[in-house]
Amino acid sequence: MATKHEQILEYIDTLPVGEKISVRQIAKALNVSEGTAYRAIKDAETKGYVSTIERVGTIRIEQKKKENIEKLTYAEVVNIIDGQVLGGKTGLHKMLNKFVIGAMKLEAMMRYTEAGNLLIIGNRSQAQEHALRAGAAVLITGGFDAEDHVKRLADELELPIISTSYDTFTVATMINRAIFDQLIKKEIIFVEDILTPIEDTVHLHIDDTLEEWYEKNQYTFHSRFPVVDGNRKVIGMVTSKDVMGQEKHMGIDKIMTRHPITVNGNTSVASAAHIMIWEGIEVLPVVNEHHKLMGIVSRQDVLKALQMIQRQPQVGETIEDIITNGVQAASERKGEKETYQFAVTPQMTTGIGTISYGVFTTLMTEAANRALKPYKKGDIVIENMTIYFIKPVQMESILDIHPKVLDVGRKFGKVDVEVYHDGVLVGKSLMICQLIDRH
Repeated sequence: MATKHEQILEYIDTLPVGEKISVRQIAKALNVSEGTAYRAIKDAETKGYVSTIERVGTIRIEQKKKENIEKLTYAEVVNIIDGQVLGGKTGLHKMLNKFVIGAMKLEAMMRYTEAGNLLIIGNRSQAQEHALRAGAAVLITGGFDAEDHVKRLADELELPIISTSYDTFTVATMINRAIFDQLIKKEIIFVEDILTPIEDTVHLHIDDTLEEWYEKNQYTFHSRFPVVDGNRKVIGMVTSKDVMGQEKHMGIDKIMTRHPITVNGNTSVASAAHIMIWEGIEVLPVVNEHHKLMGIVSRQDVLKALQMIQRQPQVGETIEDIITNGVQAASERKGEKETYQFAVTPQMTTGIGTISYGVFTTLMTEAANRALKPYKKGDIVIENMTIYFIKPVQMESILDIHPKVLDVGRKFGKVDVEVYHDGVLVGKSLMICQLIDRH
């Protein structure tokens, strides 16, 4: 039976897009306490099918599909720019395709403005009205209000008209940054993207016997199955190792491994890979926030996903990407040990103008990764790192990086990295790295 929390989420999911939601309304409709209703609404907001906007309230929005994650809803724009909704509140759930800056004559502006756009403009009523009629929402900069007939038109067409105190450049920068951040998130694959769903997951129940394990083993050829109770909560895991030497009439609950390692759907594939390698696990049960089984993810699933990530075009750059791309090979002659150069830019420094700890650590890691590349075909996971900062490094310094492989085995490698500036040693590290192969 579903909990009250789950019942509220299911109820919210059935509400039409654009409908306003309140704690009191939910509590009354489902006969629950306001505290329970509030927690469920916050959970729904986290899951992305409601949005809370200051001075407007909480509204049901369309849950984004993964392929559209880089698109923002008008409701999100309001929150990003700390805006005030002047009209068209019922259209806040809609998504914008692009934004247009209205710093041109009306005729030229309208050539670029179409349905699904957001026109960023100042106190120009005629342009605002034309944009709404073209199917675009309007964002008024400089803190200006809109005329009453424009507000009425926005309500009629269900297209938001928003006011913000920021100037046009600042607003465009803020929205662009939000879209850019979403693009970076899009590149990260999560367990929920690759799991075998519950409908296709073969699992055992707590009151099953080994007879059921053998039956499932014969038709699936798998040997690892999660064990669930009557509420579908994962309580154990059974593998061929647990089954060996046991009678077929033995209860599953007598031989299963209790409290197995599980992951949530929002765990990154990289984290799942590390858990599997570190713990020696072939299959991970995937559970929701109530520890109910959502599906499973296998080592093969994870390896395929990691290979797919490598083939994806880079869409947005993180700070780590910028640092990694800035590391240039310095030694070209054959027989020489590979060395690298790196220029310290102002955004990579602390408030006092010296290279930040995070940047220095990423440099060391990238150098170790490149030094170990001939020995593996996958990634590295740092198990242990000791760093010595010997001298401060100023912005715009050119660093020479010298990695040296001390030892390498099938699963681990040891790398020493020295960093010089103008021939003087400024930093040093010793790393023990775990090698992740992607055959």
